Amino acid sequence: MDSMLEWNRAAWRRHLPNVPDINAFVRRLGDGTIHGLAHATAIAYPDKLAVRIGDESITHGELDALAAQHRRSIKAGDRVLIAAPPSVQWVAEYLGILQAGGVAVPTNPAYTEAERDALAQASSSASWDERDGADAVALLAFTSGTTGKPKAVPLTHRNLLTSIRAAMAAWRWRRYDILVHALPLFHQHGLGGLHATLIAGSSLHLLPRFDPEELLRATEKATVLFAVPTMYQRLEGRSGSQLRLCISGSAPLSRAIAKHAEDVLGRAPLVRYGTTESGLGTSQVISDPPADTVGIPLPGVELRLGDDGEIQLRGPQVATAFLEKDGWFRTGDVGRLDEATGQLVIDGRIKEMIITGGMKVYPREVEVALESHPDVAEAAVAGVASERWGEQVTAWVVLKPGASFDAGSIVEHTGTLLAPYKRPKEIKLLESLPRNHVGKIDRRGLR
Repeated sequence: MDSMLEWNRAAWRRHLPNVPDINAFVRRLGDGTIHGLAHATAIAYPDKLAVRIGDESITHGELDALAAQHRRSIKAGDRVLIAAPPSVQWVAEYLGILQAGGVAVPTNPAYTEAERDALAQASSSASWDERDGADAVALLAFTSGTTGKPKAVPLTHRNLLTSIRAAMAAWRWRRYDILVHALPLFHQHGLGGLHATLIAGSSLHLLPRFDPEELLRATEKATVLFAVPTMYQRLEGRSGSQLRLCISGSAPLSRAIAKHAEDVLGRAPLVRYGTTESGLGTSQVISDPPADTVGIPLPGVELRLGDDGEIQLRGPQVATAFLEKDGWFRTGDVGRLDEATGQLVIDGRIKEMIITGGMKVYPREVEVALESHPDVAEAAVAGVASERWGEQVTAWVVLKPGASFDAGSIVEHTGTLLAPYKRPKEIKLLESLPRNHVGKIDRRGLR
């Protein structure tokens, strides 16, 4: 435990080598409120472009005023469902809810009425201690639900601010930055970019929907790009951008997709890892060369590995409702420290672990082996019920353009990288892998 504690502190120093008192710095990260910091930005830079979405644009000053109009219809403590496509009005409504002391509940606008009713019921039944200021609940978020029903997660201003400000410091975020992304605002990846914009007084160009050509054009006038691996994979051509930073998260980034992104954008994506319940947990160091890891703990985050390899987190970023009695949050993800870099590598989810012939197999390890085959663009692995094995390691692959499907060749290739029990017993061909709205593989859909 002492060695992990020292590893965490060393990680903070790696991200912030020029901060003399990192502990004091971390303590200040969560001070304030999102709307309070946005208001301060509006006073300091009223005419600076804040958000552009489609044909709409608004300055920081105009956004602050528009949010104040929305707050009039909201009472303190109200839980307000936001179920609309991204727009300037969406952003103003969100800020207005926070200004009024309400709790924002962003949801997927594509949900049916029945699905929205279920989320409204979940948000109504969620409970927490009522507090003021930084410790007041600002947002009720929902987990992505890839392994079960989405859970309601109450996040305070302190949780949200510590999470994004730690990342902003590690990523050297400045007022001159222009962020572009096509991520949903009802998910923490996209919403975090909005928070960074409001805090720093920078600008956000949000595409209402993902279009590879439009996103590539938008990068030419941006300094920072947020995207998920499937988005990076679909970019074609070559950007004339001067991007200083590309961030990838929400799903594993394969070596092939990282190389493709670097060829298109001129910069390899920097990978970060987090969960809805714990905020941004780790990030590769901005000055380090690309690596097959998710980096090291961000300032304020403490990380340890359980006896079974489970990644466990604690810190001011973590929603207190999800802490165990010992003060740690169990992520359900399994990880290890890479021997070469000392950074965190994620092997998969505990619930996704396959027990085949009494042996444990984590899908991600098999997927990495499959994706190293020259004909394989993407791979997904899951356990399928088997009378002989209990669970059979089964793979689904998407081929690169022009490649022909040869299951025997792919299995033979994995034999050079994996023990026999880890190799797929069956490989199936798909045109695309089933994914959720943030690019995570839907393994229930595969089965």
